[in-house]
Amino acid sequence: MIGNFVLIGIIAIAVTIIAVASLYLLKRKSRKVPAKEIHAIHSISVSEALMLQENDCKEIPIKEIYAATNNLHIHNFIGQGVAGKVYKGVLSNGWHVAIKHIVKDGQAETFLREVTSLSHVRHPNLVILRGYCEKEFECFLVYELCGNGSLSEWLFGREKVLSWHQRLKIAIGSARGLHFLHTFEGGCIVHRDIKPTNILLDDNFEAKLSDFGLSKFIDVGVSHVSSEVRGTFGYVDPEYRQNHHVNAAGDVYSFGMVLLQIISGKRVIGLDITMPASLHQMAKTVMNGGNTAEFVDLRMNGEFSMEAFNLVLKVAISCTAHRLQRPSMGEVIKKLEKALEISARNNEAFSVSFA
Repeated sequence: MIGNFVLIGIIAIAVTIIAVASLYLLKRKSRKVPAKEIHAIHSISVSEALMLQENDCKEIPIKEIYAATNNLHIHNFIGQGVAGKVYKGVLSNGWHVAIKHIVKDGQAETFLREVTSLSHVRHPNLVILRGYCEKEFECFLVYELCGNGSLSEWLFGREKVLSWHQRLKIAIGSARGLHFLHTFEGGCIVHRDIKPTNILLDDNFEAKLSDFGLSKFIDVGVSHVSSEVRGTFGYVDPEYRQNHHVNAAGDVYSFGMVLLQIISGKRVIGLDITMPASLHQMAKTVMNGGNTAEFVDLRMNGEFSMEAFNLVLKVAISCTAHRLQRPSMGEVIKKLEKALEISARNNEAFSVSFA
């Protein structure tokens, strides 16, 4: 009898040990991998990478991709990015989406980085990645469709004009999205390609940052040394061009350039052949000269607060200063919100004389 009790006790202990070990292995296998580990992966597929983390990004069948875009018909073409063409479409569940078609030749790393960045990052001012499709020679990224296109279309399109209030709201939304990335849990996500074409506007003109193909996850307070300079000419931090150090300050510089464009409607490089100048140099000149009205986008027809305009101009110039003198995106948000309050207090409509 005693022998039977001993045997039963041994079996119970063995079962308990096996159960605990199995649970440990299961948790270890299904753990959520930090973004910095995912960013370091280059040799696995997107499907394998996404299995390592919790996400709402699902694989979409290739048949549905082609059905949604009418076989990538030219009438559904809405844009061209560095990595590939973008088409609008409607999925079988009714979602209106933007689908980026990427040929894997030379762009596989960009595809993997963007999927693994956006698949587990959610914020109202970041574009939502609905899903993806990966094949041997091509792949697709499926995003929410932002009905008002890109900020670039509104700043430089001939028939599209943003009000002062809309410009401030877009600037604040973009800053909030960037601040979220820079203060992301466990580290800092550096976008590395902030520019008007990568700021999308939804039906309510809410700004959403897009195109994370160049993004980099780094530990808080440190820099990553890049083997080559990435980004778009005119928006790349001059100090980053020299030392190749990737950090949040580079994004702040790029945002400053975009902010200057939002309030002026000008290109980053002046088109005057006789006196070419970068936009931030032009901004500094008018600020030092005291006639900041020269920098105003005339298409606003004077319907804005000059006090708020000058505040935003100062914020933009500070973003393009020396790296150590630049504000954080959190500080930028507070000043932009202050400019919005000033505009609201003065009924958002000022008659400005340009005489």
